[in-house]
Amino acid sequence: MPKSFSKLMEGNKEWVDRKNSEDPRFFEKLSKGQQPNFLWIGCSDSRVAADEITGAESGEIFVHRNIANMVFQTDMNLLSVLQYSVEVLKVQDILIVGHYGCGGVRAAIENPRLGLIDNWINPIKMAYEDNLYHFMKLETIEEKTNRLVEINVMRQVKNLARTTIMQDAWAAGLTPSIHGLVYDLRDGVLKDLNLTITPNGVVPADFGGLRI
Repeated sequence: MPKSFSKLMEGNKEWVDRKNSEDPRFFEKLSKGQQPNFLWIGCSDSRVAADEITGAESGEIFVHRNIANMVFQTDMNLLSVLQYSVEVLKVQDILIVGHYGCGGVRAAIENPRLGLIDNWINPIKMAYEDNLYHFMKLETIEEKTNRLVEINVMRQVKNLARTTIMQDAWAAGLTPSIHGLVYDLRDGVLKDLNLTITPNGVVPADFGGLRI
């Protein structure tokens, strides 16, 4: 058995022992079902674990992840997660969470040939081109990447609000809100981009002339 895999399995055993020592009924209660208040749509980056960085317990956050936290109207995986979250689990808050230093976003700027993923991140490339005048004022690739991370999150918040699932849910009287957040790997802090969409309308961020 590979050493890395053995380490993973040993880590699971240690976690089980620790949870049982903290609460002997932890797994019994966990197995009875879930009632999360949050749906987290984030990047697949291994450094951005929803439960860990929010201090949440198992069962508190329903999670969907993909490269660069994208929302496509044709993504049946994401739409299935969204519909189940909203209509069955009745989540109250949906979080679109990007992270500074995102490799997928940086690739949209530097435009290397990566294969299939080039098609996936094409909307991020379009966001960059739409705001090229703004990015010309930024000096480093890090500054450009981090600003594009924010713009991408804002666009995905709007994309999610446009889905028939959200539109139908709001029309039916359900009240989940959509929020845009960015996680900073450098200090562990989640930043609220101040763009929230509710059944009653939008609490917009200051776009500063950006095309969102």
